[in-house]
Amino acid sequence: MKILIIGSGGREHAIAKKILASPKVTEVFCAKGNPGMLNDGIQTLAIEEDNHPALIEFAKENQIEWTFVGPEVPLLNGIVDDFQAADLKIFGPNKAAAMIEGSKEFAKQIMLENQIPTAAYEVFTDFDQAQAYIKKIGTPIVIKADGLAAGKGVVVAQDEQEALSALDEMLNQNRFGESGAKVVIEEFLAGEEFSLLSFVRNNDVYPMVIAQDHKPAFEGNKGPNTGGMGAYSPVPQISESIITEAVENVVRPAVNGMVQNGTPFSGILYAGLIATSDGPKVIEFNARFGDPETQVVLPRLASDLAEVIDDLLHEKEPKINWYDFASVGFVLAADGYPGDYQKGMPVPTFGDENVNIFYAGVSDSDGLKANGGRVLVVEANGENISDAQQKVYKALEKTNTDGYFFRKDIGDKGRNK
Repeated sequence: MKILIIGSGGREHAIAKKILASPKVTEVFCAKGNPGMLNDGIQTLAIEEDNHPALIEFAKENQIEWTFVGPEVPLLNGIVDDFQAADLKIFGPNKAAAMIEGSKEFAKQIMLENQIPTAAYEVFTDFDQAQAYIKKIGTPIVIKADGLAAGKGVVVAQDEQEALSALDEMLNQNRFGESGAKVVIEEFLAGEEFSLLSFVRNNDVYPMVIAQDHKPAFEGNKGPNTGGMGAYSPVPQISESIITEAVENVVRPAVNGMVQNGTPFSGILYAGLIATSDGPKVIEFNARFGDPETQVVLPRLASDLAEVIDDLLHEKEPKINWYDFASVGFVLAADGYPGDYQKGMPVPTFGDENVNIFYAGVSDSDGLKANGGRVLVVEANGENISDAQQKVYKALEKTNTDGYFFRKDIGDKGRNK
């Protein structure tokens, strides 16, 4: 089989590498990909992910068996609808179903209608009304841009000043454009967060092993929110009973609710959850693999990913098994991220066979150069989280990371359990 992947980041690198490992796959193309992927035999295409006609033409001319969509923007732009209209197989939700990520309000409505546990919330477009609500409810409180904001449109405000500043940025200063023209204000939930991803085909749900992401930029969960500074799997502090409860009380009702809503979901459903004293509750839903969770979840997949997706696309029952080792991934980010960050530095080279490198924000200009905030993920497997952490530490210690930074506490909470 020849497979096409849409996207260019570390998530797509991990997906493409896993798919290319299948004995059933001869070639993997990534549009537009990044030059770091070439190290793993992945072919990149000079076609932008929003150029649906060119992607469809490539898939037809090159007899692509099926296409996998990595990022959320193409999904919300209707790439699945366009491929299906061209009679091409593609794995991912259509535009209507992808709204579970595209609008926080839409997702909340699905949860409300299907009795899915989540934070109490209100939706606002008017600053004065939102301000009055915050003064009435008090802090801590969570403020979210309704639309897509690359993981940065969420503020957990600890005091009123921080809350009103976030509101001002979204509603008055237009920081996130249309995505922030409407805000969802939620109650603050206390507990341990975790990410539960599932392969979904209409009413069928196949849960993956869970992971935990680290959003804030700096150690100890300090600093601004980012797209994610690292992840690890498993998450020992989350019990199997909590995971089972999350699948039965969150994921399955959401999937069944989407069918009943007339927007059936097929693809990867991401549930961002928090284990509260009242059980697991939803923080957010995404319509695709998480980044950087993918880079630690897929190494633990013992089954053939290409075969799993092929079976789902052909209405067959997939066989899905997992390794019991641990996986830890550290994001190497450019100094200044998620604010104004440096570009053009040489990308560090890693000669350590104990780690995998998944490239994201890189370009090729006489060698790999940094071209984004999150430049790459260094991932390692180990008998436990501590073992995997040490392999990543050693690889980074032996490498010149001038101009970059990384959190040194990725996985610590899991290691201490």
